[in-house]
Amino acid sequence: MTSEQATTWRFEGPGEVAERLAAVNYLSDHAIASTVFLADRLQKPILVEGPAGTGKTQLAKSVAELTGARLIRLQCYEGLDESKALYEWNYRKQLLRIQASQVGGDRESTDWAALEEDIFDEAFLLTRPLLEAIRATDPVVLLIDEVDRVELETEALMLEILSEYQVSIPELGTVVANQIPMVFLTSNNTRELSEALKRRCLFLHVGYPDVERERLIVETRVPGISQELAEQIAQIVRTLRSMDLKKVPSVSETIDWAKTLVVLGKDSINQDDAVATLHILLKYQSDIERATAELTGTRR
Repeated sequence: MTSEQATTWRFEGPGEVAERLAAVNYLSDHAIASTVFLADRLQKPILVEGPAGTGKTQLAKSVAELTGARLIRLQCYEGLDESKALYEWNYRKQLLRIQASQVGGDRESTDWAALEEDIFDEAFLLTRPLLEAIRATDPVVLLIDEVDRVELETEALMLEILSEYQVSIPELGTVVANQIPMVFLTSNNTRELSEALKRRCLFLHVGYPDVERERLIVETRVPGISQELAEQIAQIVRTLRSMDLKKVPSVSETIDWAKTLVVLGKDSINQDDAVATLHILLKYQSDIERATAELTGTRR
């Protein structure tokens, strides 16, 4: 890490983080703003855990937007390996280079040592998101999304990057970061992440917002919504989250529901409106039936 990297800060304090996030329509709380500020100052990744649909991915996107950085996203999934996360060699291009070297000659006269050195040049390297973020010369926010979906072996591939901001490529040597990117790892906590990975990150839990903050989020993200409707939506969603549902509504689903009601021309919501549109908010028929009974007072 150079002295220039160590003194180039993106934010002056948590308050500035909160203000600039709000300017790009992301309403943070003190924990979110403080963690983003510390990640910048300490140059450490942030591990963002919490239920699906609570704004974990959007946080990284919003930080990229407000800083003018390029967002590089690695979407994790079961079976993700080094060739998709870090790099791989362009084997087709290498084969063409080998064939071209033998035109007019014979296999025995080929200088294989020189050819091997030639085909393992950067010109034949295909960069994937992790290596691309390390090699970038422009400002970058690296988003490693749903890291809990990958196997432990793939998780281990990330440790060198997250601790040293470098990648070891056997044929080329060690590629050291041109700059320290801001790194966000998101997890829906479907499995326990390794202690080694957690040690390298600041931890941030993003849960469901309280009623007032959810109302503000709805007003910010849904143009034209009335304050009364936004407040009613936040109250109803809070009630539903307290119920024993297979899947409680996420913040993103709350926003979808609010948008639906605005499209339908609603400035407030009555019992019939709520019941008629529950399928936008809930994703299981059993949950819809249970919520309908709760809202209409027909529980047995």
